[in-house]
Amino acid sequence: MHSVEMIEYTVDLAKRLGYEIRQDWLGGATGGCCELRGTKWLFLDLSLSAEERLAQLADALVQDPRIAEEELPAAVHEYLKQRADTV
Repeated sequence: MHSVEMIEYTVDLAKRLGYEIRQDWLGGATGGCCELRGTKWLFLDLSLSAEERLAQLADALVQDPRIAEEELPAAVHEYLKQRADTV
């Protein structure tokens, strides 16, 4: 699975888990996950490469315990496992 496909899959996954996604040009400012008024948000910086945006998504998702309940494609599962080891 290519990075862009993994981004699309993980964005959809995050939405299924209840996250609101905001994709904007943040100029390299820190994106990531936060909670505002009880809603979880993921901010993705479109100025970053696909690999860097995928890392932003993965770093947020591996901290969500509900991810363990999801059936994931092997490539996504392996990537999230790798990111979990670095977080």
